[in-house]
Amino acid sequence: MAKKKELKELSDLPYYRKEYTEQLKGMGIENLQQLLDGLSEEKMKQKIVDDLDGVGPKIADHWIEVLEETGLKAAAAPKEGKEEAEVVEEGEYVAKIKPELTKEQKVLLEKRREMSDHRPNFFRQEWHRYQKLEGKWRKPRGLHSKQRRHYGYRLTVVSIGFRGPAAVRGLHSSGFQEVMVYNPDQLEGVDPKVQAVRIGGTVGGRKRNAIITKADEIGIRVLNR
Repeated sequence: MAKKKELKELSDLPYYRKEYTEQLKGMGIENLQQLLDGLSEEKMKQKIVDDLDGVGPKIADHWIEVLEETGLKAAAAPKEGKEEAEVVEEGEYVAKIKPELTKEQKVLLEKRREMSDHRPNFFRQEWHRYQKLEGKWRKPRGLHSKQRRHYGYRLTVVSIGFRGPAAVRGLHSSGFQEVMVYNPDQLEGVDPKVQAVRIGGTVGGRKRNAIITKADEIGIRVLNR
């Protein structure tokens, strides 16, 4: 049997992404013990789930199990009256704005996350032979292509059955509809209940700060602040 990967850093956790490191650091979490302590507290666990894109309650519970298997133990719960001060410090993490979702949308978003976890990686035909094809996808062609003909010993081909639920297709993992903005004036037509903005990559620092400031005043969530 294959040995389990030894956990030494946060990046060794399953389903972990590079961008989580900076987000967790903003919450005061920089190592495995601090993460286990945070996941053991209901309020902090909810903040971690809300802030980290792609992390739901199931992944959070899985992280707890994996961390406890390494021998780590969660710290004792804080005393009453001190919990809020220990969990959220001034100038540190602030809870993200949440969208107004129906029960059906919440269920479908969770289903989409589960489907994403089980969706296979798709590779272009002969990707192993030419490095320039790695990480790309093209529909397999050719009269005698075994991949196009769905031979069992060939790689999986992109098919409609792998798509997520249509009702939540295109939504951000938080449930918001993404709206691209390039200046503060474009925030006026945004509905903060169901829409969040993403600042264009070509926007400079001064205009970016102006967009973020105005968005905070209106109550609009900025996905890439």
